[in-house]
Amino acid sequence: MSGFFSSRKSSVHSREGTTIKRFLNIRVKKPEPAVSGASDVNDEGTAQMVYTGYMAKVILAICLIWTAFQLFMNTFGAMDAVKFRGWHLFFLLLLTFMFYPARKKGGMIRKHVGLWDLMCILLTIAALGYFALTYDDFIRERRGINIAADYWFGAIGILLLFEATRRVAGKGLTIIAAVFLLYNFFGAYLPGVLGHNGFSVERVINIMFWGGQGIFGTALGVSATYIFVFVLFGAFLKNSGFTDFINDLALTVAGRTAGGPAKVSVIGSGLMGMVSGSAVSNVVTTGAVTIPLMKKTGYSPRFAAAVESVASTGGLIAPPIMGATAFIMAEYLGVSYTVVMIAGIVPALLYYTTLFMAVHFEAKRLGLSGISKENIPDAVKVLKEGGHLLIPLIVLLGLLFAGVTPLFAAIWALAATVLASYLRKSTRMGVKTILKSIEEGARGVLTVGIACAIVGIVVGTINLTSLGLTIGNNVMNIAGDSVFFAAVLTMLISVVLGMGVPATAAYVIVATVSVPILINMGVPALAAHMFAFYYAAMSSITPPVALASYAAAGIAGADPNKVSLESLKLGLIAFILPYFFLYNPALLFQDVPVWEGIMGGMTAVIGGIAFASVLKGWLLHKSSLWQRAAMLVAAYLLVEPTLPNDIIGFALIAVVFAAQYFKREKELPALSKNESV
Repeated sequence: MSGFFSSRKSSVHSREGTTIKRFLNIRVKKPEPAVSGASDVNDEGTAQMVYTGYMAKVILAICLIWTAFQLFMNTFGAMDAVKFRGWHLFFLLLLTFMFYPARKKGGMIRKHVGLWDLMCILLTIAALGYFALTYDDFIRERRGINIAADYWFGAIGILLLFEATRRVAGKGLTIIAAVFLLYNFFGAYLPGVLGHNGFSVERVINIMFWGGQGIFGTALGVSATYIFVFVLFGAFLKNSGFTDFINDLALTVAGRTAGGPAKVSVIGSGLMGMVSGSAVSNVVTTGAVTIPLMKKTGYSPRFAAAVESVASTGGLIAPPIMGATAFIMAEYLGVSYTVVMIAGIVPALLYYTTLFMAVHFEAKRLGLSGISKENIPDAVKVLKEGGHLLIPLIVLLGLLFAGVTPLFAAIWALAATVLASYLRKSTRMGVKTILKSIEEGARGVLTVGIACAIVGIVVGTINLTSLGLTIGNNVMNIAGDSVFFAAVLTMLISVVLGMGVPATAAYVIVATVSVPILINMGVPALAAHMFAFYYAAMSSITPPVALASYAAAGIAGADPNKVSLESLKLGLIAFILPYFFLYNPALLFQDVPVWEGIMGGMTAVIGGIAFASVLKGWLLHKSSLWQRAAMLVAAYLLVEPTLPNDIIGFALIAVVFAAQYFKREKELPALSKNESV
């Protein structure tokens, strides 16, 4: 536990007896954080500081004030959008400088704030306080005209944001933002199409800090609204015992099948990744249980780590929450979140079906069995003890489909989490657990929130310099009339810009640069955004900077590079699938009848099974080269559904299945004869 509760135990989390641990009788060790003594790890694997004494109480008070402010403003309050985002950034910077150390050296358990951290905190109060207190005057009285103090405090605010980004997100995102910021000044010295006239320091500060086009743009706005509330909801859901319940439930569903623990990881990590919105943090939490389970079953450390990283990353693209990034997409598109959520159903099913079956085929290839019956919890008992924890998700989904705004749906689901926990004594959330959840929620917002703020620098630069238009025109000139070629170039741009960047920030960047290219080529807006979204999310398992894979490798004790390559292989469907978005609206439930979308989804899922067979070279037994080729063709035809494609695809699967079935039938008598001899 962290902060004020570091020396206390909640009734929920002191349970040794999560079924998955008790029944399998293994010792689960939480992975060592980047710095010894830290209790929390962010998206980049960076450890957070923990305070004792009076500072723990101060931090808890700040988290409570921030949470109360955010919930009030997102329900009954009224404030100018940019000013509200300014207050949001104020709390983000304040807590970042408290939780994240300037240097990784030294102890992470402290009694007071360090000198450099204190200086940053005081500057934050000065710069963001000045912004919040003078913004109304800046808009109404000065009509957007800056004075000297505006520039000075704006410059300080920008520098503080860079320092916070360095601490929270690491060097990758910080360097990217710095390059874009410098491009505003030095573009005049660049030759060719990338050159521009250059801009003054005053102009850049005005755009980046004092308007809604830079730091306080759409991305930070989504952080201040949807992301904060849903991260808080995820913290409450986790502390209600939902994680343990999901793992136990997954164990009852898939535990006895071949390679059961890996399938438990796929189900459990996928569901928790969807709620947490962070592939890396989900790997660090759920992976601490699932990876040792998979290793104990017989999977290699490399494969176990890859399964966990791919399953956790997939949560970012899985409805209904989709890691909160989908809320930004809905804002960009100007559509209801429900539209984005429905569009993500079939692709997510295809992704997880492929992963689930790849795990199954790997287990069959290795001859792994499931978990013995006596070590599987009773499904009825699991549902009886924890089924009420599903109520918050039912409330969330019901309200979303009823047309309620995602914000109000999440807040009602948050309230339902607390109320539902009281239905059983074992899950009851007392005051300590509620306060702990609030602090965890505030901590969890920091990484995404700071990333959303810093990408405002990137977006502001693209708008100010027309860089996006320049890149788009050049890509279109190279691609000509080929949508496919333009998509390939767009994919490369998206993957490069997304490397080492949290998924939310990566999506904002690639959506600003890449999406207009596809839209100008005639691709529907939703399909274009989903295309960019998938590559942004998959950056967590994309070498050479595969953050989720590296985190899983650390837990498994495996080579990070080998894990990232195995993760890329298992998640390969996600790198291919976006191309189908461009040509097949049925996969996104766009411009097709509902029944056609459902049928297209069903055939696509079967295509995913065929693709998993290709990945592992296994169906009923080891596949020959021609069989893998036939299954690959079948997978393509079934994911691109038309009646002729479906017929040919099913026929190819039937041929391969029959060939392997009859070969096995011939081998079984011979095998039995040899065994009798």
